[in-house]
Amino acid sequence: MEYKFNKYKAISYIINAIAAMVIFFIIEHLFSLKLINRYYQGIIKLVCINVILAVSLNLTTGVLGELTLGHAGFMAIGAYVSAIFVKLVSEANIMIPEAAFPIGILFGGLSAALFGIIIGMPTLRLKGDYLAIITLGFGEIIRVIITNLQITGGARGLSRIPRVTTFPYSYFIMVATIVFMFTFGLSRHGRAIRAIRDDAIAAESSGIPTTFYKVLAFCLAAFFAGVAGALYAHHIGTLDPKTFGFNKSIEILVMVVLGGMGSITGSTLSAIVLTLLPELLRDFSEYRMLVYSIVLVLMMIFRPKGLLGTGEISLSALILKPFKISEQRSVKS
Repeated sequence: MEYKFNKYKAISYIINAIAAMVIFFIIEHLFSLKLINRYYQGIIKLVCINVILAVSLNLTTGVLGELTLGHAGFMAIGAYVSAIFVKLVSEANIMIPEAAFPIGILFGGLSAALFGIIIGMPTLRLKGDYLAIITLGFGEIIRVIITNLQITGGARGLSRIPRVTTFPYSYFIMVATIVFMFTFGLSRHGRAIRAIRDDAIAAESSGIPTTFYKVLAFCLAAFFAGVAGALYAHHIGTLDPKTFGFNKSIEILVMVVLGGMGSITGSTLSAIVLTLLPELLRDFSEYRMLVYSIVLVLMMIFRPKGLLGTGEISLSALILKPFKISEQRSVKS
């Protein structure tokens, strides 16, 4: 039985990898044929960025079960750190922007993760509304600090940022984020975090270091939010502190809740839908936000647990299901 499990597991990895590459080449081919204009190419990049944000927040809100409202703050840290680094080294002719960009992404993610540890260690001892208020305050503090620093451009924002975020960068970082979250969730660390979500007292009594795993989840979520912020900065080309306010954190949280807290594929689907829906309704500009709000309200009425709840959609499971059924029947016979 162990051999069969490993065999199907390896096949599922191959199927998912092939599916990811096929989607990438289809979109790239549509770009090359100019069937998708530059405006919608930018929207597709924003979809990838929002998927990273939603999937990373799902780790703390869905998997860990702690409501945090400061995700936009981590995104802002990653965006500004990466933008300032790439801008400085390119203007000093040390590196070209394209070469400095991957380093900027890494610096942005690590800076956000560092702040995640600093904020997480004292605050994650709190629960529920208290934690939400603390993280909300953190997000606003970050925004105010950025507004009053000269190096970040102050209230005017940061401009002339090299626009080097390409579709391959955003797509493959999105895929890597989803893969990491899936594998992390299936590991013993992921199971420990779920145990803390279900019953923190029972988890601690069984020897699970609850504080460590809470900070770990918070740190990982902050890292990927910082990476998404770096991609966003080099996609837009200008940064405004107002972009990373309370509304941005709520927007990301809505994506997680709509998809289903604890579901990675649910967060992915909802991020895609909620990014594309306002753009698809742009022709109805007077009623766009009204329709958008009605869709969310109806979703919460008829699917209060989100699109998928805590479940996942598995392409490989759908493909391999007939083979597993036939193998089981042959074993019985």
